[in-house]
Amino acid sequence: MCYSSTSRPPIAPIAGGALGSRSLTVDTEDGNRLQLFAARAAEPSGAGIVILPDVRGLHPFFEELTLRFAEAGIDAVALDYFGRTAADEPRDDTFEYMPHVSQTSFRTLSTDVRAATAYLRGDEGGAPRSIFTVGFCYGGRVAFDTATLGLGLAGVIGFYGNPIGARLDIPAPAEVAAEMECPVLGLFGGADQGIPAEARAAFDDALVQAGIEHTIVAYPDAPHSFFDRHQSEYAAASADAWSRILSFIRAHTAPAA
Repeated sequence: MCYSSTSRPPIAPIAGGALGSRSLTVDTEDGNRLQLFAARAAEPSGAGIVILPDVRGLHPFFEELTLRFAEAGIDAVALDYFGRTAADEPRDDTFEYMPHVSQTSFRTLSTDVRAATAYLRGDEGGAPRSIFTVGFCYGGRVAFDTATLGLGLAGVIGFYGNPIGARLDIPAPAEVAAEMECPVLGLFGGADQGIPAEARAAFDDALVQAGIEHTIVAYPDAPHSFFDRHQSEYAAASADAWSRILSFIRAHTAPAA
């Protein structure tokens, strides 16, 4: 997994930046009851984002991250992967997530992303003009692949999502780059042994060949999961990553009519 139950986003809160937050469930097209955590921006920028967690699903790190996006003017929603198999089981330290991860598929993940995106596009979600996805590790790979789903996304962002090799039936992003429809921002730890420089280079080359606008960033000496308040030695990398995310979103958000 990327994050423990004590991990938190390395982003300072902005008082008054969010209208509020709530947990809710929505129905997906295949009958799943999808758990979401949503936060609305007090001063919307016109951007919205779907957050795709690590393998543990919707736990406090990602709920707090949802608030940080809303405080930055970005309506946000984080989703849970395991409604079909874990129902209302708490996603706390006792949750045995790996048996449920093995039962996910790219079809079910895509269905859930569609439902989360539809929620954002509705009035309850804030109806932003431009929608992005961001994911972490397992969710980072999925986030890259959401660019192939025909959702009209404005951009996709992946933290340490492995772009090559086999991961269940989730396509390798480097292999489906030609199907991508929007800009890509990839953020990696330069010392992440699970995603070596060769893997990042293969993804970069595939995106170049596909003509996809993209930026691939590797932070020297930073490990997998460096984006964490408790990893203070990588605070500069985390701050740069957050700045790049906000700049990427601003650059690709459609102007107001």
